[in-house]
Amino acid sequence: MSDAYLDIETTGLSCGSADITIIGIYLVNSRRRKMVQLVGKEVTPQSLLEVLDGVETIYTYNGSRFDLPFIAGALGVDLTGLFHHHDLMYDCWRCNLRGGFKAVERHLGIARETVGITGWDAVVLWRQYAKYGDAKALATLLKYNEEDTMNLKLLKERLSEL
Repeated sequence: MSDAYLDIETTGLSCGSADITIIGIYLVNSRRRKMVQLVGKEVTPQSLLEVLDGVETIYTYNGSRFDLPFIAGALGVDLTGLFHHHDLMYDCWRCNLRGGFKAVERHLGIARETVGITGWDAVVLWRQYAKYGDAKALATLLKYNEEDTMNLKLLKERLSEL
């Protein structure tokens, strides 16, 4: 069985008026690690469930309030009914680590190349790509999502050390 670290990018905060642009999934088991990103039209219930096949636990940051409900609303897939879910944000709170994921990363010394890029920037980058075919904007957005997703594993490891 594998663990999956999951993070989504969207065009807004409500699945009723926004779309999922990227689902980043970092699959980890004792033998391998694999980063998968579903982008644009690849974001379907079938592709998501295919990637998650064999996963036991999904890890997120604030996923119980944002990522998983958004996926359920947008794609009709209730991941909490199919997989064990562990929201690392609540572990952070128990360790008195408050704020968003980027603030927690900074506090714990977890580095990223996409320093300064925010969730709003992710929306703007997607619009640049969707409207103008801006490959550089998409590459930056993919890197941002990759770091969000892969850093969840680093966060889990750092929390286990505290």
